[in-house]
This record gives sequence, C-alpha cells and structure tokens, in this order.
Amino acid sequence: MEEIVVTEKDRDAAVRRLRDAYADGHVTHEEMDGLLHRLLTAGTRGELRAALATLPEEDPGTTAEIAAAAGRIRRRGPWQVPRTLKVQSALGHVRLDLSRAIIEHPVVDIEVRLGTGRATITVPRDAIVDVEELATGWKAPLYRPRRRSGGAAGPTIRITGAMGLGRLRIRHARR
Repeated sequence: MEEIVVTEKDRDAAVRRLRDAYADGHVTHEEMDGLLHRLLTAGTRGELRAALATLPEEDPGTTAEIAAAAGRIRRRGPWQVPRTLKVQSALGHVRLDLSRAIIEHPVVDIEVRLGTGRATITVPRDAIVDVEELATGWKAPLYRPRRRSGGAAGPTIRITGAMGLGRLRIRHARR
C-alpha cells in the first residue's frame, strides 16, 4: 500500500509533540536535535511515526461514545466534536454531519463499529480523510477523496473500527 505523504499540518503536530516531550524532560537535548532532523526530513507519515515511536503517548484529549442497538444516531448542526468519538450501532442508521460542527483538534479519530446498519459521515469541505485502518466485512466504504485546491487543509478525520454487513459512506460538504 502506498504511504501517505507528510503534510505541513502532520509535520507541525509531530514537532509540537517532540517539543512537549522535551519540555517534560522525556528527551535530552541531543535526542531532540536528532529527532527534530528526522521529523523535518520525513517524507511519509510512516517515517514520522517511526521517529516519534520512542516518545511517550500524546494526550488523547476528550473521548465521547455514542451507541445504539437499533434506531438512529444523528449529530448535525453546530455540535462540539471531541478529539476521539466512538460510534457503535448494531442495526441502526448513523448520520454524523461535521460540516458545521465545532472542531478544535487538528486530528479527530472516529472509531466506527457497525453491525448491519448504515452510516453516513459528512466531513468539512477542506478535511483530509484517512480510512486506512478501517476493517470492512461485507462492503468497502464509499469515499472519493477531494482534489486539493491548494488552499489551507482542514482537520484530519481518521476513521477506524470495523464494519460487519453495514455500509459506510463518507462525503465532503459542498460548502
């Protein structure tokens, strides 16, 4: 599988994590110099992860969970998106609309656990979506990445988890 190229936002987050580890005394000055060089010259996200592997785990921030055995799960409008969101539905329909949501984190992790239900996630127009760690049982997710227009990139939405017989559709907001 082709590695994802590092964006400036990825690199900034990695440098921030290194800086925090140094400030907390987890990294010596010499180690920081070497790691900083690796971070600034990394070409892929895999190289970034390898350089950060020796650092303590970063604070995951807030986590929220939404679950329903059957029925609907719906979030839309101006709602606060946590750093990590866990969504579980055995039989129901999940609809998450992040297009007008308040997203304060550069990376949002959405862990989806679907049984036989369907899910639709609408992400902001400028969001970067990563579905590499999503395990599918029956059908692959429906997602077509947006072409980059050269403007500033929005938040990274990482979608992980597992789907049984359900179907996940991911789309970018039109505005």
